[in-house]
Amino acid sequence: MSSARRPLLTATAAGTLLGALWFVPSANATGDEPVTDTPSSAPSAQVTQQARAAATASDSTVELADTGSFDSTPYVMGGTFSLAVGAGFVVYSVRRERHGF
Repeated sequence: MSSARRPLLTATAAGTLLGALWFVPSANATGDEPVTDTPSSAPSAQVTQQARAAATASDSTVELADTGSFDSTPYVMGGTFSLAVGAGFVVYSVRRERHGF
């Protein structure tokens, strides 16, 4: 295989991997109650109380749940580090190629 095709194949493999990872779902949902094995046909007392409270509070506004803020600091730091390492490798390989190693 030609050495000119090697970067193209590497870029294609990396792009395919990133494209596949784009569709991986995140699994960060948690339930408040443990899951039971036997389903019940009658609604629980808590569900009916919540339904009654929702029906009587029709004048209140609907708000989304507060899930907290997303801390992106580790991802920004990791991305910056990876970018610096990649740039270092590019500089190293260009210098090595110019000196004829």
